[in-house]
Order: sequence, then structure tokens, then C-alpha cells
Amino acid sequence: MISITDDLEELGKQRINGFDVQGFVRSYGPYNPSLMLIGEAPGENEIDTGISFTGRAGKELMKSLASIGLSREDVYITSSVRSRPFKWGTKKERDGTLVKRTYNRAPKAPEILAHAPLLDYEIKHVQPQLIVTLGTIGLQRLLGRQAKVTELHGQKLERSIQYLETLDDEVYSWTQEDYAIVPTFHPASIFYRPSLRDLLEQDWQRIGEYLKEINDKKS
Repeated sequence: MISITDDLEELGKQRINGFDVQGFVRSYGPYNPSLMLIGEAPGENEIDTGISFTGRAGKELMKSLASIGLSREDVYITSSVRSRPFKWGTKKERDGTLVKRTYNRAPKAPEILAHAPLLDYEIKHVQPQLIVTLGTIGLQRLLGRQAKVTELHGQKLERSIQYLETLDDEVYSWTQEDYAIVPTFHPASIFYRPSLRDLLEQDWQRIGEYLKEINDKKS
């Protein structure tokens, strides 16, 4: 198993300090795994458990992995932001009382930039055979804001990716080496758009085929 260093985690916490985020979820997984999965950010469930993808979306992700013969232990799971971005809202209780509480939200660009060195380090040192981005945030973190899941999902892309050359940079540079990337929809997307389920399942079957091609070349 491999994880980022304590010093780099502490740096990540410092860099995101002051944003509307809470907690920090570590990423774990094997060295040189079949897949590295890059999600968006932890949600409320993940902050409670300290484990990535443990809510409803996590159950869907585990089904997708199982469909190609993999489990959580076989892959490296990480995210573009490692703290939970939140927003304040109100919830009506059964007795009609309004209670103020926090809700999950998508991370903002400065928050993604704050944790960019963590993901850069993981990609460089974990050395996955294939990177699968789960949703728009993970995809655009690697390939830029012009990249769209709706156009690229299920395709195997061999491209350079964005990274921070120095910690002080506010603009991403591009790696000299190419990485194999397959974008797909975030597993939670089917809760809001059930029509995406078929496309998501097709993407995962393609991911399984890509992995078989990679393994066949090795043998």
C-alpha cells in the first residue's frame, strides 16, 4: 500500500485553510494498481468514516468495479480535493422547525489548486496502469476546463496532464509525459439522471477491455 507523506498532507491542510471546507480524508491503495480513480471531494459520509466513497455513490462505484472483476483493495482511490467543501442551508424538521446545517457542494478552483500538489505527488509515485476520472471535477483537474465528460466518457486518452510546477504557482503546467486516462461519469450522477446508468455501465465495460489490452501486452 502507498500513501502520501505526513508532511505533504499537513501542507495540504495548511493550503486549504480559510476555505469553507472541513476534515481531511486520506487516500490509500496499492503501488502500480490497475486503476487510479480520481473523484471530486469527500462528502459528509466520507468525513465521518475517513474513507473515500463510503456513501450511496460508493456503493455504486463498488458495483462498477465488481462488474470488471475488481474490488476496492485492487485500486487506488483519491480525489481532486481531500477536504469536504460545504455550504450552509436550512432543513425543516418534522415539527416544522428550521435547523441550520451544512450541505455538500462542488469544490471551487482555488480549493482544487490548494490540494493540487497532493494529487500531483500521487500520480507520479503510484504509477497506475490507467487513470479513471469520476465526473467533471476530476477530468478538468487533469485535462483543463475545456474537457467535458459528455464528450469524452468511455474513451481511452493518451495525453499530458496538468500539474503545479512549484507550490507558489497559480497556473497549471503540462507534464512532458502522457498518461492513459478514461473519463466517466461520477457514480452519484445516476441519482439525479437515471438515464445515465446505461452509459456508465458501458464505460466500465470499456475500462475492463482497456485493462485486458494492457495486460495482454505485458504477457
